Amino acid sequence: MSLTLLDWRRRVARLYAEVRSEPDPAAAHDHWRRTRDELLRTHPDSPIPQPGRADYPGAPVAAYDPHLRFEVTVDTDVPALHLEIGTGSDGIVPFDRIGRAHLPGGGDLDVWWLGSYGGGLFLPVKDATAGTATYGGGRYLIDTVKGADLGGDRNRLVLDFNFAYNPSCAYDPAWACPLAPAGNILERPLLAGELMPPPPAG
Repeated sequence: MSLTLLDWRRRVARLYAEVRSEPDPAAAHDHWRRTRDELLRTHPDSPIPQPGRADYPGAPVAAYDPHLRFEVTVDTDVPALHLEIGTGSDGIVPFDRIGRAHLPGGGDLDVWWLGSYGGGLFLPVKDATAGTATYGGGRYLIDTVKGADLGGDRNRLVLDFNFAYNPSCAYDPAWACPLAPAGNILERPLLAGELMPPPPAG
C-alpha cells in the first residue's frame, strides 16, 4: 500500500460520486470515460504498463445505450455460497453471495459481498461478447471497496452496463484479478462499457 494508491482510490471514489450525482446518465458516462482515460494515462498506479502510458490512446468504450441501464431489486432468497479467490498482492480473497439480480430481458447475476475487513459489494459480469469484443475474463460493474458504485438504495441496485470496465489484469498480466464465477456469466451479449483493450505498446 502506498500514498499514490490511496490517491488513486480517492480519485475513483470521487469520480463515482460525481457519476451518481449527475442526473443525465449519458453525460455521467462521458465524464466517467474521459476521467478514467486520464487516470489510466497519467496516474502512477495505473494498470497500464509504464512504457505505454504516455501514448495510451484511451480505453475503447461503446457509445452510451440507455436500454442497458437498469434499477433492480436484489433477490436475497438464494442459497448461501462462499468463494475464495486467489489474487496477487491481496492473497486469498473471500466472497459470500448475498443475492441475485434478475435482468430485464433475461439473465441473472450473483451479487457478492467481500468477506475481508471492511467488506464491499462486488458484481463482475462476463457476457457473450467476452473473448471477441470484450475482455475474455469478463469485466467489473460494481466493486465498492475500490469506489465503483453506481447507486441504489437499501434493496435496489443501479446496474448500468455502460459503466462495465476492464479489470487490471486485462491491461497487464502481472495482475491477478478475481474474475466472473459461473453465476456471473450471461449468454446474452452486452456490448457496452469498456471493450477489448488495445495490445500493449511495443
